[in-house]
Amino acid sequence: MADNKGRRSPARRRLEYGLARALERAVSTLPEGMADAFGRRLGGTIYRLGLRRGVVMDNLRLAFPELSDRERTRLARASYQHLGREAAAMLRLSRLDPAAVVERTVTRGWDEMEEALSEGKGVMLVTGHYGNWEIAAAAVAARGIPISAIVRRQGNRMVDARLDETRKRLGIETILQKEAPLRVPRALRKNGVVGIVADQDARRSGVFVPFFGTPASTHRGPALFAVRFGAPVFACVARRLPGPGVRYEVSGTRVPVTRTGDLEADIQTLTAELALRLEGSIREAPEQYFWFHRRWKTRPKPEPAAREQGIAEVDGPDPDHES
Repeated sequence: MADNKGRRSPARRRLEYGLARALERAVSTLPEGMADAFGRRLGGTIYRLGLRRGVVMDNLRLAFPELSDRERTRLARASYQHLGREAAAMLRLSRLDPAAVVERTVTRGWDEMEEALSEGKGVMLVTGHYGNWEIAAAAVAARGIPISAIVRRQGNRMVDARLDETRKRLGIETILQKEAPLRVPRALRKNGVVGIVADQDARRSGVFVPFFGTPASTHRGPALFAVRFGAPVFACVARRLPGPGVRYEVSGTRVPVTRTGDLEADIQTLTAELALRLEGSIREAPEQYFWFHRRWKTRPKPEPAAREQGIAEVDGPDPDHES
């Protein structure tokens, strides 16, 4: 059900959308505890089916070489279960109002962010695929602070429109990635809050910074906006809290921004610090990270001495470069 160029046919897109809406309605009508248990079981089933398990295990070996194979296997299974639980939570977002979001979240660093907003230069909230990044934006909006989230379009435009509808109903304005160079500066000049998930492989357009001890190509946009426009930057995560119920701690820690006059060096420094802060959060609950993406797909170019010895650069198109 795809055309000659590999695009999904209209019939397939409608089928995908219909299935997604049916699942949304089913999960949304369940009691929250039952929906959470369903998501956990669904994640466990996907783990047993082996979908992307090789990618997950490769990433865990790179990030946690000190763990045994048994420990990494246990962590991988838990990460699938977490993904299923958060998928269920996301489907239920369409039924929540701001009061329900506030009820399910506690904040840390809120006063510091309000103080930063008093500077009048806007605020950048930089997060990663950890915990529940959609809840992070919803928690800010639900507390009366307008937020714009930089997003990538989904392949299915009908599903994408539904996601956008849910975000807007929760008070989250969306900025497409391709529009970010124009719209982010406007938002910051209006003293707005801009949120971005910035931890996926950025290919050759990124900067290489350490992530779990290995250089990772990382998007430079958050640091570029912060350095150029003087906006305060916060490392932000929404970590699911242990125990019964579905609750999250949404935390934000201000990250110092160095401005030496060397733009590229300042971008490198800030990007590295943001990656380090995210890594620290992940180590607190590693099963809550999205290990399914090829985070270290792009490799740094070899040093001149290595090239002279004939060591080839490892890089190429990434068919798994998901949003």
